[in-house]
Amino acid sequence: MLFPISDDDREVSTPAFVTYALLAANVLLFLVQLSNPTFTYGWSVVPKEITTGIDLVEPQELNVPGQGRVEIPQAPGPPIIWLTLLSSMFMHGGFGHIAGNMLYLWIFGNNVEHRFGHFWFLIFYLVSGLVGSFAQIATSPDSIIPNLGASGAIAGVMGAYLVLFPRNKVNAVLFYHVVTVPAIIVLGMWIAMQLFSSYGSIAATSASSGGVAYLAHVGGFFAGVAAALICRSQLRGEPDSVLGRQYQRDPKSQRLW
Repeated sequence: MLFPISDDDREVSTPAFVTYALLAANVLLFLVQLSNPTFTYGWSVVPKEITTGIDLVEPQELNVPGQGRVEIPQAPGPPIIWLTLLSSMFMHGGFGHIAGNMLYLWIFGNNVEHRFGHFWFLIFYLVSGLVGSFAQIATSPDSIIPNLGASGAIAGVMGAYLVLFPRNKVNAVLFYHVVTVPAIIVLGMWIAMQLFSSYGSIAATSASSGGVAYLAHVGGFFAGVAAALICRSQLRGEPDSVLGRQYQRDPKSQRLW
């Protein structure tokens, strides 16, 4: 398995302010979760809360095939329950969950932010996360399982990067060796991995770990691809920037259009 550690962005000198801010926000909210577990259940997105507009504050029972009845914790959420669509985007289910998401945001977010611009990158990130959440909800609108994580938004970043920088080089660890491969290979493996893993649900059940989290990743990914295609159609030429000059010096990193 390829484990990315960096990409070739040595010529990108513009600070990725929004990427850094998103990293800090995710870490901050995760620290809040660690100090107050009730916050996690109250501010995660619960599909049934979104579709009914009613905040579930008491534990709910769920009949899981092969496991019997399982109690799903609930807690009071924000005054406007739909705000959990945003708050859940900055929360995570464990150290491995946040570490993986933040690694990919750190490596790939700055180039996408550079291409979109700070403001539009922030809008793009939030919209990708919302698309992922709505994909979850559409799959199981009556689910009472709290979901959380930046996976939908990160999938959007991956989709945009794949369209905008398919030939960029990515440094990755492969069997104790550092190798350099095209971004399309690393991101392609990441996308394939999403078909077999799910980090979005607090309560792991056959229903939640199958289609729900999977569709969140797919929804966010295609939102990123769509946004990048729009960006590509609007930017007929590379903006005058250090990244643009890098493309001119290194034809191998030239974008596909």
